[in-house]
Amino acid sequence: MTLYPKLILDALATVRYPGTGKNLIEAEMIADNLRIDGMAVSFSLVFEKPTDPFMKSMLKAAETAIHTYVSPDVQVTITTESKQVARPEVGKLLPQVKNVIGVSSGKGGVGKSTVAANLAVALAKLGYKVGLLDADIFGPSVPKMFQVEDAHPYAERVDGRDLIVPVEKYGVKLLSIGFFVDPDQATLWRGGMASNALKQLIGDAQWGDLDYFLIDLPPGTSDIHLTVVQTLAMTGVVVVSTPQAVALADARKGINMFTNDKVNVPILGLVENMAWFTPAELPENKYYIFGKEGAKKLAEDMQVPLLGQIPIVQSICESGDNGTPAALDEDTVTGRAFLTLATNVVSQVDRRNDEMEPTKIVEIHT
Repeated sequence: MTLYPKLILDALATVRYPGTGKNLIEAEMIADNLRIDGMAVSFSLVFEKPTDPFMKSMLKAAETAIHTYVSPDVQVTITTESKQVARPEVGKLLPQVKNVIGVSSGKGGVGKSTVAANLAVALAKLGYKVGLLDADIFGPSVPKMFQVEDAHPYAERVDGRDLIVPVEKYGVKLLSIGFFVDPDQATLWRGGMASNALKQLIGDAQWGDLDYFLIDLPPGTSDIHLTVVQTLAMTGVVVVSTPQAVALADARKGINMFTNDKVNVPILGLVENMAWFTPAELPENKYYIFGKEGAKKLAEDMQVPLLGQIPIVQSICESGDNGTPAALDEDTVTGRAFLTLATNVVSQVDRRNDEMEPTKIVEIHT
């Protein structure tokens, strides 16, 4: 018996792909590498994604069709190709990112996202390439803080992969789950869905070359924190707290979460937010309305650096609501405080990288 391409293709035309109902020929799923050598046939089936759920059954069906309609003696070798290249495996994500920094807080309401947004802007003002990922899945606030709530990031084809292009504002590359959900609706997601969305924003985005990749983590401890430390090797974490006793107790728990033996992510330092109140018209006056230097004492107690003390000035709230971070203006009390914070973070990261081994991706076996 002599084999020729039409015999093989006619047999494959009897196989339907369940995803579209079309046969393999109509669906253009046969690659142009069909080879016939005596009674041996080889070719590739092309799928949209490397994770196609019908892949195994299609390979079996194609082989069976050739044996049924051509001859059971044909030696069939089928490989697979996908139009979309798979996401790199964990450990090979973000190869052009030098430092991954989590911004964390033990509890909500301490201004963590405000600190993350202003730290990103201040680092960009210092000349660094900066990315900010809003990983606060259930309460994304970065779009509002950067006045980009109406942004709709698009995907771009890069090396066979569809990558989300981050929004750029004030020299910072931004992505937030808030770009992809209705801002007026509560985000009701199970942990697994939230984690998968986060992995996409990390691994399926065009972050490019960055000196600092900041991740605004949700308050407290959650699946999201585990997802991040299992997906990326974090350089370190900046912990935000207010001077109040209840906030400090939660900050202590947050520090312990990252420094325990299983996670082992270095703490770069503490930021004391709302450290005192300064009226705009009396910039020299300080009113310690939440207690005095509580985070400074905690930093000494936990033997971690105090990276900065950020005062409350009415303008900081207004600038956050208006989408113009306070760090943009170096002539204000808060603008200077955030630039000092950024400078201290840079020196702390440099010191950490000089003195410590790179952080390993966390493997948690349950």
